[in-house]
Amino acid sequence: MPGAWAALVIVAAFVLSGLKVLREYERAVVFRLGRLVGARGPGVIYVIPGIEKALRIDLRTITMDIPSQDVITKDNVSIKVNAVLYFRVVDPNRAVVEVKNYLFATSQNAQTTLRSVCGEAELDELLAEREKINTHLQSIIDQHTEPWGIKVVQVAVKHIDLPEEMRRAMARQAEAERERRAKVIAAEGEFQAAQRLAEASAIMAKEPIALQLRYLQTLVEIASENNSTTIFPVPIDLLKPFLGSLGGRTT
Repeated sequence: MPGAWAALVIVAAFVLSGLKVLREYERAVVFRLGRLVGARGPGVIYVIPGIEKALRIDLRTITMDIPSQDVITKDNVSIKVNAVLYFRVVDPNRAVVEVKNYLFATSQNAQTTLRSVCGEAELDELLAEREKINTHLQSIIDQHTEPWGIKVVQVAVKHIDLPEEMRRAMARQAEAERERRAKVIAAEGEFQAAQRLAEASAIMAKEPIALQLRYLQTLVEIASENNSTTIFPVPIDLLKPFLGSLGGRTT
């Protein structure tokens, strides 16, 4: 009897060892005698001991750092670029059957794609149109990993490391650009001021009284400065009669 009880306990333990508890974000890819049965879970599942084998797959979004890659851009600038990759498993069966170690495979694919895409772009494009580069990277990586049951959620370029001489050149370029804008703004201000002066002179030519008002305003401005010497500007129109009479006498 003791031997029978021991055998019964061993059999019960062997049978119960097939019970597996899977979390909500886990699936078990089950193989029966080497053939794929399918994914099971979540919750409590049963795997026949000795006949079936289960591999746990995490369905949560995985954050993977893409190591810094040496890249030569389209305009022959040597830089280092690193990025971050977000992806998740959408088909556990293909993630196990179609590729060995899908994490390593996805990482290698992301690294090669990062070098390829950045090598096809110019430096200014990488710096100014990063969102476009991210979208292009996501599209290519997702296309390559889709047969493995992997969905790429997002790719983001984190840092672009520039050589020191390129940083100095870009600083000089930025300084020259600021100087150019300052000169353009100053020239635009001179142009607008000249336009306003031309418009004002045209109005004064049509309305002589405007010139007199301007004359009085100038006197007020001079008087407000408490100068010891006051200069009275005399319009040339006031002198025309005298000039005309002098010219008549000489003739």
